[in-house]
Amino acid sequence: MNIALLVLVILYLLGTLAIGAWAGSRVKNTSDFAVAGHRLPLIMVITTSFATWFGAETVLGIPAKFVNSGLHEVVEDPFGASMCLVLVGLFFAQRLYKMKLLTIGDYFRNRFGVTIEILCSILIILSYLGWVAAQITALGLVFSVLSGGAISTSWGMVIGTVLVLIYVIMGGMLAVVYTDFVQMIVLVIGLSYIAWVASDLAGGTGKVFDLASQKDLFRILPEPSLKAWLFYIGAGITMMIGSIPQQDVFQRVMSAKDPETARNGAVLGGLAYLAFAFVPMFIVVSSLIIMPEEARELLASEDTQKVLPTLILNHMPFFAQVLFFGALVSAIKSTSSATLLAPSTSFVENILRHLWPSLDDKHMLKAMRISIFVFASLVLTYSIWVEGKPIYDMVSSAYQVTLAGAFVPLAFGLYWSRATTQGALASIVFGVGVWLTFTLNETLGEEFPSQLAGLGASVLGMVVGSLLPQWIPHSPTSEEETYTVHPEA
Repeated sequence: MNIALLVLVILYLLGTLAIGAWAGSRVKNTSDFAVAGHRLPLIMVITTSFATWFGAETVLGIPAKFVNSGLHEVVEDPFGASMCLVLVGLFFAQRLYKMKLLTIGDYFRNRFGVTIEILCSILIILSYLGWVAAQITALGLVFSVLSGGAISTSWGMVIGTVLVLIYVIMGGMLAVVYTDFVQMIVLVIGLSYIAWVASDLAGGTGKVFDLASQKDLFRILPEPSLKAWLFYIGAGITMMIGSIPQQDVFQRVMSAKDPETARNGAVLGGLAYLAFAFVPMFIVVSSLIIMPEEARELLASEDTQKVLPTLILNHMPFFAQVLFFGALVSAIKSTSSATLLAPSTSFVENILRHLWPSLDDKHMLKAMRISIFVFASLVLTYSIWVEGKPIYDMVSSAYQVTLAGAFVPLAFGLYWSRATTQGALASIVFGVGVWLTFTLNETLGEEFPSQLAGLGASVLGMVVGSLLPQWIPHSPTSEEETYTVHPEA
């Protein structure tokens, strides 16, 4: 057991609680809690957008997948994930920002009515289950590794969840963005130093790149067959498009001080994530040179996610260990905090408010904090239940439901003036229905990617449902005029 390192990690986690408490003292209303009062400068929008994706899967999941299969197996993340932020910045950020909404569900209500708002909000909330579970699983892994197994992974999950939960409940989005700013500095410095040390231990950067080239790890395109390309495209668009109608991404955009900052912050955050996601991959490839036997055994087993922690603990100085686990915990906390806040905010604003119409701002704020606690408890239970499932797989499956059910109503609602409530409902029903059919039927799912089938059905449902005679009346709220000021749509 590395007691000194474990103590330092716990102290670091406790330090973030102090930031959360300070941020909590600045929370005056639900706008402060949910979108940081719409006042973040560009640098903080960049760091919090960068932190949106830089989580457990980036440090542990992606490198393990990359070193086993190459770049073509990680097209979903980091390539798809980073391009999601770029697309949000270029095509969605400014339009959504000008609407001054609290959640992405508010858009669906104002454009298509309450039914579509509730349906899309449910899909968005469900999609966070696997994403947050991946972060909690990684926190459990950290405590287990640092304690030499004295703290089980399950108990590590409990400890990590409690520590993250406290500062999110206290400070909301304000706590998230301020801790993201500090944590991203720790992460960039820490992983950059680790990469430099790993390169030196491996005999130089050239040897690491040569080994990756020999193993054909740089191959980014799939096998030249229709089936391989379909699954490759399906994987690529899952996070690239499926993550666009997500509350955590939306909150980053809405937290900016103006529309231009929202656009630029998302684009720059996405490009920064793509560039820096290669650092953990480089470190893991270097481990094949530094500790060939240990790496080979871990990669041949089900413990591929432990390659990087093993390299750090067994072959690097204590200072490097402190920086690595500080960076790893920073990555996990930055993502888990935001993804705990996002579904809870959506639930209160877009579902609970319809059940409790008289809910005022003060009680909405209280309800958001309670729902964060409830959601965290549910995710913790789920994480313990699926313990052992690869982190990358938990993340990659999280956004298929929003790809099939929520993206088309958002995009067509913004850019197609003829989109109707009937079309949006047909889009959700067809998209999710076809996705579920392909997901649950192994024969269909093995022949054609379920998320691609769901997306195609969702587009078809929107177009046909909007152009046919309208049996379901179009029912936007009174704010509809907000969405018709763009004649180019």
